[in-house]
Order: sequence, then C-alpha cells, then structure tokens
Amino acid sequence: MEASTLSPDQRLEFITRNLQETLGEDKLKGLLQEGKDVNIYWGTATTGKPHVAYFVPMSKIADFLRAGCKVTILFADLHAYLDNMKAPWDLLAKRAEYYEHIIKAMLESIGVPLEKLNFVKGTDFQLSREYTLDMYRLSSVATEHDAKKAGAEVVKQVTHPLLSGLLYPGLQALDEEYLKVDCQFGGVDQRKIFTFAEKCLPALGYAKRIHLMNPMVPGLTGTKMSSSEEDSKIDLLDDAGALKRKLKKAFCEPGNIENNGLLSFVKFVLFPLFGEKEFLIERPEQFGGNVSYKDFETLEQAFAKQEVHPGDLKGAVQRELNILLDPIRTKFQSPELKKLTNSAYPPPPSKKKTPGGKGASKGGAAPQNDELIPSRLDMRIGKVVAVEKHPDADTLFIEKIDVGEENPRTIVSGIANFVSLEEMQDRIVVVLCNLKPQKMRGVVSQGMLMCASLDEPKNVEPLDAPEGSAPGDRVFFEGYETGKADEELKPKKKVFEQLQADFKTSEDRVAMWKDSPFMTKLGLCKAPTLKNATVR
Repeated sequence: MEASTLSPDQRLEFITRNLQETLGEDKLKGLLQEGKDVNIYWGTATTGKPHVAYFVPMSKIADFLRAGCKVTILFADLHAYLDNMKAPWDLLAKRAEYYEHIIKAMLESIGVPLEKLNFVKGTDFQLSREYTLDMYRLSSVATEHDAKKAGAEVVKQVTHPLLSGLLYPGLQALDEEYLKVDCQFGGVDQRKIFTFAEKCLPALGYAKRIHLMNPMVPGLTGTKMSSSEEDSKIDLLDDAGALKRKLKKAFCEPGNIENNGLLSFVKFVLFPLFGEKEFLIERPEQFGGNVSYKDFETLEQAFAKQEVHPGDLKGAVQRELNILLDPIRTKFQSPELKKLTNSAYPPPPSKKKTPGGKGASKGGAAPQNDELIPSRLDMRIGKVVAVEKHPDADTLFIEKIDVGEENPRTIVSGIANFVSLEEMQDRIVVVLCNLKPQKMRGVVSQGMLMCASLDEPKNVEPLDAPEGSAPGDRVFFEGYETGKADEELKPKKKVFEQLQADFKTSEDRVAMWKDSPFMTKLGLCKAPTLKNATVR
C-alpha cells in the first residue's frame, strides 16, 4: 500500500507499532492530521560492530518509510569518541565508513529503498562554528547533574568519568535542531537523553521534538544484546556455522517467554518484515509436523504452552536469519570491504611473552597462560531461583542460580549462619562460573557465590548487583573489559586464589580487585553493608 493512500490513523499505526513509548504523541497526531511530512532521525554511535539486534531499528525505519516519513540516519562518529573513547580518534573515519556500508547492506537485505533515506555523518556538521557556539550556550543552561543523569544508561559509567561523557547528551539534543527533524527515534535506554533534549532545546529557543522509543530486545543470553559481550550477540558477518553454534547455546527455556531473545527477534524483526507471510516452524511428523503462525501473539501463546519446542524455534529463527544475512555476507566478501573491516576493527596486537611468563599489559587482549589478570574470571550476574539447607551440613546452602544458561547452576555456599533462606530466595547475586566443579559434602557445586566477609566481627554477605541487572549479565573489571575468560580455571595454577588475594570492598562498599571495581554494564557491584572486607 502506497503511503499516499494511507489515512492519518494508518500512518500513525505504522509509525508507533511495537514501540514501547512515545513522548509527544499528540503533536505527532497533529502533524499527520494536517497531512504534513514527518521528519525522523535515528542515530547510531559508530563503536563496536553492528549485530543482528540492529535489525530491530531497521525494521522500524521500514515502517517509517511505509508511513511516508522522511528518514535521516546519523552515523554519530563524534559521539563514539566522546563515549569513553570507544572509537579511538584514529579509527573514527574508518568506523563511520564501515557503519555506512553495513547499515546500507542491512536495509537492502530487508528491501528498504536507499534513495528514500538521507545519510549523515556527525562530524559533517557538528564541528561547524554555529554548532560549537550552541554547545557553549547549552553548557550554560544544563547542569553537570543533568548531563550525567541523561547519559547514565547510554554513556559508559566508570569510577572517574571523563568530561567528554558529559558532552554526549548535549550533542544528541542539538542534533535534533541541526538535522531539522520533527522526531528522534531510539531505544528506551535513550529516554533520559530524550527528556534532557526536551528540557534544554527550548531554553536555547529551539522547538521540543517528538521522541519514539523501541523496547530493549534481549540478546541470546536473555540480557541486552551488546557488541562487547560476544556470547550475547550474532555478528552480521558470522557465517552459517557460527550462527548455528550461537543459537544452539541461546537461552530459550521451554515455556519461558520472559527475556527470550529469540521470541523478541521474531516479534520485533521477522513479523513486521513478513507482511502476509506466515512464520513457519519445521518439525518431523512424529512431533506434529510443520506448523505456521500468522501473528506473533499466537506463536507466543503456543510457546508458553510448550506446543513449540525451543529447538524447533531455534531452527526457524536460524533459517530466517540466514536469509537476512546471506546478502550482507556476500557483499562483504569483496576485497574492498574486507580491507575496510580490518582497518576499522584491527585485530589486537599479538603479545610476546617476556621471561617469567608475563604477557599483555593492563586492558590487553586475550590472556596468555600465565597472565594474572581478572578478566580470566568468568563472573556473571545470577538469580537465586531455589535455595535449601544442605542435608548434611548446617552451615551450607544449596542454591539453584540462573546465570543466563539453559538450566540453573547448582552452587553450594557456606553462608547459612549469616543469611536466611528467605533473604536468598530470588536474590540477584554475583557468581564465579569458571571454577572446576567440585563436591561439597556430596553435592557438586558448579561455581562460587561471591561474598564480602569480615573476620571481626564475623559476618558474611553476598555481593549486590546494580539495580536492573539480569541473569547472565557479564561482571568485568574496570581497565580489563576486553580480556577473555578462561574456559575453566585450572586448580593447579591457582589463578583465582592469587587474584582473590587482592579482592576487597572499599570505604563505599564497592567490590574491588586492587584499584579496579567489579562492574556490569549497569554500574558497580557492592556489598550491602560491609566496608574494607575481604571478597571471596
């Protein structure tokens, strides 16, 4: 159906379907009732490689175009540098170029006509005299508190943040004026930046814009899909074999429709792109034969009733993803785009071993055998889904903890004298996952619950995760974000024991390794009450 034949209500339906929230919907309705063109922009900071979750905003961009909107895509290269230098200055141009090619390839893959889109690079206009003066003007009306709060869910949070992170929300606000748009579109994690823009732009004499927000779609581990978490995402250039391996490991518990990344992908990407096409689940006759679904709600209900097996859902998503990814893979086989990919994302330099087995420096690449750095620890956020006292030991709890895998892990913890069963049930905790499993009074423990501990007076309490944390969220250490965890820590090498010697809580109760805090993408891990305590 051509946009010119759509009613204002039909256009509104295309623009807002599957959104989590719209700020300024009445204004949007007014523009549509008047028959005016609606100008929308979507920006993406050119940091890590785009992954399949980028199909979610691409699907919405297709909706905007169906509704007859004008759409601008901003490759926010300057934002990428300001966000704690996620894109080094010398790689800005190459990464922006990579994003332009990969985003265009995605849009072509889903049938979006590129001639209807406007592509802009941030540094094309953000370095102008007028824009710079407006940044100074904005700094006189926005407080440090406002800027920090606005970027809390988008800009990387560290103990000693750079001033650049405070500039990020201001640039994103000014982009609305300099791109001359009616609406900005983004994820709901951008909400605080959007409300910051609504407050600050009128203070400069500029109009308040409409804001359209997508929900955050879970990744393969049931948490947010992230470029920095390898297991949570599928790269757009992953081959069919890698895609199959990652989907096989994806969190997809039978009947569980919460934080199910596969179901979310079907809802927010596949069904909007299908049109009249049905979602086909292929399965052998002995298991009911093939079945098709006309809408997501029916599929979701069938999965909740366990009428659709997780393996069959994974197979269907794998099939459809390969259809989407094949044109992108083919395009990026060209020598020019291979060269661009390697230039934009160069492999880390190899580290030569020095005498004594020392290897990469702080923040380096994957650890060598003898590197004693905390990124070798596979720590994750977990949720205690069941807990009971050990039948043969009064001081031990046996916990079932969801750490983002298909089945919860069994963890045995010596905390029964300090925390009640009721306090542990449904508690969000920090778990070390790559210790070698070992029996504790006859029960195999598949990891360690991380706790703060004092000897005088004797007290033990599990570490708390940042608010909003979900099972499977990676726990990392500031300065060691990119290191690779060992598959399993070898007991003879005593890697954990040596690192644990420098685990402690600070005066602010923050869990630390030396001067590096335990962190997730949402903030710091802390002890509930214990200061200057050992962490073990």
